[in-house]
Amino acid sequence: MTVSKKTRLAGAGCGILAAGAGLGSAEGVAALLSVPSPVVAVGQQMIDLAPPFLKDFAVETFGENDKGILVIGVVATLGLVAALAGAIGVTRRNLALAMAAGLGVVGLIAAYFGASVAVPLTQRLLPGLAALLVSAGGLSVLLRAFDGEPANSTGSSEPTSGVDRRKFLGAAAAIGAIGVLGAGIASFGRRMVDISSFAIPTPTETLPPMPAGVAFTDIEGLTPFLTPLDEFYRVDTALSVPQVDPTTWQLRIHGMVDKEITLTYDQLLARDLVERDITLTCVSNEVGGPYVGNARWTGTSIQALLEEAGVQDGADAVLSTSTDGMTIGTPIGALTDGRDAIIAVGMNGQPLPADRGFPARMVVPGLYGYVSATKWLVDMEITRFADFEAYWTPRGWAEEAPIKISSRIDVPGSFQKYDKGQIVIAGVAWAQNTGVEGVEVSIDGGEWQAAELSDELSVDTWRQWRYTWDGSGATSGSHEAKVRAIGQDGETQTEEQAPPRPNGASGWHGIVFGVN
Repeated sequence: MTVSKKTRLAGAGCGILAAGAGLGSAEGVAALLSVPSPVVAVGQQMIDLAPPFLKDFAVETFGENDKGILVIGVVATLGLVAALAGAIGVTRRNLALAMAAGLGVVGLIAAYFGASVAVPLTQRLLPGLAALLVSAGGLSVLLRAFDGEPANSTGSSEPTSGVDRRKFLGAAAAIGAIGVLGAGIASFGRRMVDISSFAIPTPTETLPPMPAGVAFTDIEGLTPFLTPLDEFYRVDTALSVPQVDPTTWQLRIHGMVDKEITLTYDQLLARDLVERDITLTCVSNEVGGPYVGNARWTGTSIQALLEEAGVQDGADAVLSTSTDGMTIGTPIGALTDGRDAIIAVGMNGQPLPADRGFPARMVVPGLYGYVSATKWLVDMEITRFADFEAYWTPRGWAEEAPIKISSRIDVPGSFQKYDKGQIVIAGVAWAQNTGVEGVEVSIDGGEWQAAELSDELSVDTWRQWRYTWDGSGATSGSHEAKVRAIGQDGETQTEEQAPPRPNGASGWHGIVFGVN
């Protein structure tokens, strides 16, 4: 049968419409059940199964937009396959329906292997099942419109495929309405936790306001000492931010303990809360990168909780689990050696934002986040490293990862130009749980010069630094500034360059700027 290009395009449109209706219905079901949609489930599996080099490329290329790019990619791929199925379905309907069903099966498989510890399997599968039934069924109905009388305006005796327009428009309207209804339910029905309705009690131990000397406030472009909530970096594998209801949330502490402990959110808030200023760093941060931030956290001592539970001999790790199934392994020693490791419920005087781990997360000074900073925390199992593999370990990252001493130049910006004269170079330096003793700057490979440091607030926070370079006699053109930090333990930041994998990047950060 000869099929015109116009008819094939109409079939492709049918495929896209049916797939869109399937997605809309799935989103509506997912919203009503508070479970991941098929797009999220498929995207999450892509994150989990992606080879390390691909994950590194996504983070380096797209930064915190990597998840949005992934969702767009999943939807675009779905649209292309659906369009192809529709175009094929004009003449080979069974093959088209098999392709549509195959897309639905992919969503079901992704939901089946989803790692969420808070959602029963049957609930996880229902959105994918809705997508499969609506998309395959809708495509079947739409393609029946192509069973109309042959449309041959040329007078040729060769048969051609025609479209029953009335049947097509009626089916398209009905299927489109299903998709719109599902999308509407998703828009208004997905339960978003109103965090503003929850208040953090006044901590038992409060900190005074930030002393003036901890920040240089007169340098434009210098990272603020305290990172605003909306600017604090986010690096995790959650494609969709978990919406955890604190009224039903619980934290279970178990494993190699004398007494198992289960805490509700109210019980957690009723414990002795403390405020602590702590800088966090992501292991994926390149030298000079943005994935580091400083906040005033409110939480309760992990060490005190472990003492109440009674850690048994032989335990050397805590396997913590997020509500979405993410697992992180933390050395027991880092939680019981007196450092301010806390289960945080607040950040900069407010409840944790949803995308930063509400209602509770771990914060451990001196360790990269992938071995310590579990968000949306629901489970802490006291165990041994020999008995488990956390999420990142089989993906090529070190089992234990103390933060490396590091420093960054914020000012000047790359290739920024100045007139000859006094030029301020400034940035931040950190050596969490050790403290920064000094920062040195080198211009054009010259001798290292001591920079001025802001006052130290805590060994667990970064310090700002600045150095004024006399560029009055400098040659016109490009110049390079490099920075290195010195820890309170005498360690000088190494020049040796290393990538983030397996245990954090190293090297000196440099910036090129111009002098007119």
